[in-house]
Formats: sequence, C-alpha cells, structure tokens
Amino acid sequence: QGQLVESGGGLVQAGGSLRLSCAASRIAFVIADMNWYRQVPGNPRELVAGITSNRRIKYAESVEGRFTISRDNTKNSVYLQMDSLKPEDTGVYYCNAARGRIFDFWGQGTQVTVSS
Repeated sequence: QGQLVESGGGLVQAGGSLRLSCAASRIAFVIADMNWYRQVPGNPRELVAGITSNRRIKYAESVEGRFTISRDNTKNSVYLQMDSLKPEDTGVYYCNAARGRIFDFWGQGTQVTVSS
C-alpha cells in the first residue's frame, strides 16, 4: 500500500511563507500525478495545485502567483512553496498521488494556520 507523509505545516503570520513537503513510498512516483488539496471545516477538499507526471502544472485561481508546486522524482517527493500567505489559506493541506484508475493515495494532512 502506498504511503504519503506531509510535513512543513505550522503557524505563520499573514505575508509569511511556508514550504510543504510530501514524501512518497511504495508508489510508482514517476508516473504519479501529484496534487495538493486544502480543506477547512465544513467544506470539501479543494485542489490547490497539481503537477502531472510530465510536469504540467495547474493552480487554483486563489493561489496563482503566490504558490509554487514542484517535484523531485529522485527523492519521490513533491513540494508546495507558499508565499504571501493570507488568513484564507488556513486549512489542512493534503498530498495526493494519483494515476487514473490505477491508484489514488492520500496523506494524513498537515495543518497550516495563517494569522492576521
């Protein structure tokens, strides 16, 4: 069974930065599309950023220009650099590894709190 472990969350003031990391194991990482989702209580998870196996990138409109997603296939890891953070970026951030119907794995989530 594949495993994803997120790290890097925490408490930061508005305008600050955080870098989330997600380490994958027992997953065919090189063919996985990697995504970061965010969830706040009472709302469904929303896609924040994604990077496909061939490195096509997409961002939610709300984070475009402030967040940067990247991947390192040699380390089976994906990252989310978050700059100019806003209170509305607060939530639990989940790492997701997916490949069509072949596999779909989720991490346990890491809390990001942005104070105003």
